[in-house]
Amino acid sequence: MENFLDQYKYIPNIWDEMRSEQTIREQYNKLFDTLRQMHMNALHDKDKQASELFMNQGITFTVYSDNAGIERIFPYDIIPRIITALEWKHIEEGIKQRLRALNLFLKDIYNDQQILKDKIIPAELIASCPQYTRQVQYVKVPHDIYVHISGIDLIRSNDGRFYILEDNLRTPSGVSYMLKNREITKRIFPDIFHENKVRMVNNYPLLLHEVLSSLSPQQISNPTIALLTPGVYNSAYYEHTFLARQMGVPLIEGRDLVVNDHKVYMKTTSGLKQVHVIYRRIDDEFLDPIMFRSDSTLGVPGIMSAYRKGNIALANAVGNGVADDKAVYAYVPAMIKYYLNEEQIVPNVTTYQMV
Repeated sequence: MENFLDQYKYIPNIWDEMRSEQTIREQYNKLFDTLRQMHMNALHDKDKQASELFMNQGITFTVYSDNAGIERIFPYDIIPRIITALEWKHIEEGIKQRLRALNLFLKDIYNDQQILKDKIIPAELIASCPQYTRQVQYVKVPHDIYVHISGIDLIRSNDGRFYILEDNLRTPSGVSYMLKNREITKRIFPDIFHENKVRMVNNYPLLLHEVLSSLSPQQISNPTIALLTPGVYNSAYYEHTFLARQMGVPLIEGRDLVVNDHKVYMKTTSGLKQVHVIYRRIDDEFLDPIMFRSDSTLGVPGIMSAYRKGNIALANAVGNGVADDKAVYAYVPAMIKYYLNEEQIVPNVTTYQMV
């Protein structure tokens, strides 16, 4: 392994996480020293151990296009990527800023549409957007928060700067794989975490549960929360089961719910129980066969009527797709300037409008 690392070459004009042109980056020194002391076979053994842990724990995702077999373990890089505290502070500030602007945009676009009246975004762009959901126009959402869970994709350029590649604001997935990735890395490289003072992430389910609890349309101390899944054949079903278990909430399918008098109830062995908050992992068009696709068997007939009445909170809000549309993406820097009067902290990748 030592000989292999000594031959590790820096490639000009390509960002290398571990080394600069002159030397190993400071944050990687301890990891680099650990790897130098290992035998190559030991590293292969750790890689094999990680794959076995993923498979034995059922940490898989579904690849529908692969005829050789659809269940695959999540791709895992045995060499950790290290983000410094200073880098993370910049990323965190940039994403918070971006989400504030996107949330204000969603509130605006489903109410007064002032950003269109001021011609910051072309009205025809929104009118032609397939993700603009007219059915939720003027729907009041709890605390005016539309985006509760987001998946913001980042890339790093050749100069080392971070850029936002895309925003996922509908039913983003992947956090469970990140949590398990961290858990397995700690098991195979326990000393590295202690030496590098890595921040914890395993409190994510607790934080998510707190957010969902705060959305309850009724002011009660212990609202009933449920995670709505399309079912076992969904590509992210492992994540649905993982998060429901970690939060201690029921994992349900559409057939487990019924709407009565504009309220949503869950079928239980002791009768119907009202549900106050649903963390949904079902896309908008399948959520309510009365309001959207009539052929959907995944959703709950009438749930949108309960949503409009304010008797059920949905996370994320319905209609968020208009904010993560690929054409709308180009206007996010303008949204940040318009709503917050700030320049974007983490920029978009260079994007051109087709005219």
